[in-house]
Amino acid sequence: MKTRIYYHHTDCGGVVYYANYLKFMEEARTEYFDSKNISIKQLAESGIMFVVARQEVDYKCPAVYGDELETLAQVGAVGCARIDFLHEIYNQSKQLIVKAKTVLVCVDKNLKPKAIPEDLRKKLS
Repeated sequence: MKTRIYYHHTDCGGVVYYANYLKFMEEARTEYFDSKNISIKQLAESGIMFVVARQEVDYKCPAVYGDELETLAQVGAVGCARIDFLHEIYNQSKQLIVKAKTVLVCVDKNLKPKAIPEDLRKKLS
């Protein structure tokens, strides 16, 4: 997923505010689900939702106003009730900006953990 960095993405030092990378990764995960023909909205309506249980982020290099970032998202592992997403974010010079791992847990409408349905697990693997 490509993202152009605008002024509102930056902090007072002129670099991308660190928490904005979490937004970019969330958007990339949504695009990943879409690429697999999985509708997050339809899953939620049927009582299948995913919440972030853990986030690891290594900030390698700052991105600045005007940069164009590419956020990559891939599934590292799929367990009974969890999905490990691996992320890398690069700038237009192909320099690694961020490397991250996001652990999602499948939950029901009451936010209680539940098993990922087998058909969904197969689409993600």
